[in-house]
Amino acid sequence: MVNLKAKPFNLSDKQIEWVKNTIDGMTLDEKIGQLFVMLKAVPGVNEDMIKGTLAQSHQGGLRWQGGDKETVYLQNTTYQKNSKLPLFIAANCDDGGVGAVPEGTFVATAAECGAGEGTKNAYHLGYVSGKEASAIGCNWMFNPVVDVYKNWRNTIVNTRSFGSDPEVVLDNARAYIKGIKDANPNMACTAKHFPGDGVEELDQHLVMGVNNLSVDEWEKNFGYVYRSLIEEGLEAIMVGHIALPEMTRKLVPGIEDKDIKPATLAKELLTNLLREDMGFNGIVITDASHMVGMSAIAKRSEAVPGAIIAGCDMFLFANDIVEDMGYVKKAYEEGKLTDERLTDAVTRILGLKAHLNMNSENRNVPDKEELDCIGCEEFQGYAKEAAETCITLVKDTYQNLPVNVDEKKRVFFVYVGSTPTTKGYTGDPVKQVVIEELERAGFEVDICPSYHDLEVANGVSPMNFVKMLNHEPREEFISKHDLALVVINVKGYAQENEVRVRWSCNHSCELPWYNEEIPTIGMSLNYTNHLIDVPQLHTFINAYAPKREHIRAAIEKIIGKSEFKGTADDSVFCGRWDTRL
Repeated sequence: MVNLKAKPFNLSDKQIEWVKNTIDGMTLDEKIGQLFVMLKAVPGVNEDMIKGTLAQSHQGGLRWQGGDKETVYLQNTTYQKNSKLPLFIAANCDDGGVGAVPEGTFVATAAECGAGEGTKNAYHLGYVSGKEASAIGCNWMFNPVVDVYKNWRNTIVNTRSFGSDPEVVLDNARAYIKGIKDANPNMACTAKHFPGDGVEELDQHLVMGVNNLSVDEWEKNFGYVYRSLIEEGLEAIMVGHIALPEMTRKLVPGIEDKDIKPATLAKELLTNLLREDMGFNGIVITDASHMVGMSAIAKRSEAVPGAIIAGCDMFLFANDIVEDMGYVKKAYEEGKLTDERLTDAVTRILGLKAHLNMNSENRNVPDKEELDCIGCEEFQGYAKEAAETCITLVKDTYQNLPVNVDEKKRVFFVYVGSTPTTKGYTGDPVKQVVIEELERAGFEVDICPSYHDLEVANGVSPMNFVKMLNHEPREEFISKHDLALVVINVKGYAQENEVRVRWSCNHSCELPWYNEEIPTIGMSLNYTNHLIDVPQLHTFINAYAPKREHIRAAIEKIIGKSEFKGTADDSVFCGRWDTRL
């Protein structure tokens, strides 16, 4: 059972009394409701509807989707004031306050922070995230990501990981947490995704993940990071739908492969390993429960209570709240979910709320004036600082840099974006930003066509494909261009397990046939592993983000106005020799 006087709770006798008295006065439905962090997917505020939702669910926490800062503030504070018990209101800020509201500040990706010297950028990332999320009423941060990046093919955590070195991950995670706590001492932090993503290339939105490290290797990497943060008072851990088979086989000798489950449903990983061996006393919450890594592994009627039975205290999102709560209640009534386990989970939940100085009367609701900090000049300055200090020259084996724009200003510009997923596609606005910043720096830009853009501009026609096949005579091309710039802004989410460069059509004139004809520079505005698809480029830059600050900073480094200061993680070379040439 939980010890509320121990870390991370550190409660006083008075706070413990509130927790115990509150639990004594709760109905079974209210206790079960506390286990759920609910998603509000429809923006807007209807107080009567909110009251009805709270009366039905008795939910312990809230996550929302969409809405500007004014709307989200009103929504969150309305939920908080109408809830019988204080609510966790959670934010997911991998890159800054932009993860909370669209007006929020994009500071940096974790990969960007890991490329910089020291941990100052990670601290700023946490600080801005904490300030901007707190301003809209949040008190629980679903960060930092502490996954150790061990497989270059993994794109679900590529930019979200601080790197492949567990020391770098730990140091930056500590800095992120310190930033959160300096921004708001009454905000809880969450390390994710236990037992650890980044070892394989699969995405738990689509399939159960498998961390296949040996027990010893896991302990040296993920175990080291989690044990260190637990010792330092980590408040919450989010569990991924990720199996850890070698550890499971150690803890459950003779277990058959068919019985190995993701950590969210594996008692040996949550109770035996995380609670008993690693000594974690805080809250354990599942990753999103609609992900296939959980939903395709067990029936919903088994998975919902099964996660709590295994050792999770909270369940992230419901499919149908009445049905999901009913599954938990049925398991309780049948004795599968014991009263001790239910009480332990609810005690941890209320204990963390007390730790955040919330109780029946106090909800820590922010003043609306705090919204003014969102997107402020100070926070934008941190974003510029991160871009300046972290953008990385991965290689320049042909010494194409710096470019003297007075002598070499005619640039053949190739922009490779993500494949459009909607008929509403009208172009990628980032492409225009790159063009504007190149022209600002003094370049004359010759834009390579994109098949998708031609289809938008000219209508559907076979002639668009014909135009994409056009390769003008080499000498004519060389006479008109001083260099080529290939900018890759490719990103995916929950549609495929591994996201790679995809040119806009086959045999496209975008392909780097020009690589040995004129000096050619490649630059990524997202993932760090694109050299696997363009190894022939002799100059490559990781700029980490498709933001104007990053694009401008990268171009200024290309022309020698500032130095490249970031350091490349070895994973950028994708385990190949040719990517280094």
